[in-house]
Amino acid sequence: MSDFISDFWQFWVIGLTLGGIAFCLLLLLKLSGKKEVGPDGKVGSTGHVWDEDLQELNHPLPRWWLQLFYITIVFALGYLALYPGLGSYAGMLGWTSKGQYQAERDAADAQLKPMFDRYAAMDIPTLAKDAEAHAIGQRLFLNNCAQCHGSDGGGQRGFPNLRDQDWLWGGEPENIELTITNGRQGQMPAWGPVLGEQGVKEAVNYVLSLSGSPHDAALATAGKARFDTICAACHGPEGKGNPAVGAPNLTDHIWLYGGTERDITESVTNGRHGQMPAHLERLGAPRVHLLAGYVYSLGH
Repeated sequence: MSDFISDFWQFWVIGLTLGGIAFCLLLLLKLSGKKEVGPDGKVGSTGHVWDEDLQELNHPLPRWWLQLFYITIVFALGYLALYPGLGSYAGMLGWTSKGQYQAERDAADAQLKPMFDRYAAMDIPTLAKDAEAHAIGQRLFLNNCAQCHGSDGGGQRGFPNLRDQDWLWGGEPENIELTITNGRQGQMPAWGPVLGEQGVKEAVNYVLSLSGSPHDAALATAGKARFDTICAACHGPEGKGNPAVGAPNLTDHIWLYGGTERDITESVTNGRHGQMPAHLERLGAPRVHLLAGYVYSLGH
């Protein structure tokens, strides 16, 4: 309730909440009156009649039932005084779901600290061979990474396969841990407006020739000059990529967005953008270290 764009909305919430409670209280007071008895000694009718002679008599609600409702109103007011619920008011106890989560996490980390300290002393290749560490890392992977990379780490279109030896940002242990810790931003600029339709065809066919894929030789020959001028800065003069900037190797048959002429044309024309989120704040350094050990084991 702390992210209102203006004070109006917090007062709107407060008004609705307290107004609803006040309405319930007034309704209960009205319904808790004594039953109305007519001159003949009979309970009066509310005027509601069904099936000609079935009347709703004006009996008050049972007192025990009313008392339960009064208790709920008192409980609601007490709850709203102690906990958030009235606009931006934080409550007397200062409780937040984020604070409770952090407290529970800190308690769990304190309990698990001896185990984490033991694994933190291991380097990643050693960690990858430890059965218990591998099992913990696998659970971390399934909870945090499988949505993009697949439950087996095999990847999918736009998300790298972690089981092969092709690493955009380097497959050394420290690089894997750095990638998980800080995340990565991969950017392929859109070269369609620069190259034009013919230039894109030439560049694409040259890229296809680098991996030995079917291509038009004449277009590829013309495309080499375009590649050397525009693409070699990231992918290298031989097209073997550059882990420093996350530029993929174009000489193999591993393609993040597909290796057909149509797929490569789409990449060159419109560019690509990939993002690997940072996990340090979410997982903490000890879990990142264990996760890096598991990911390293997938490709080694």
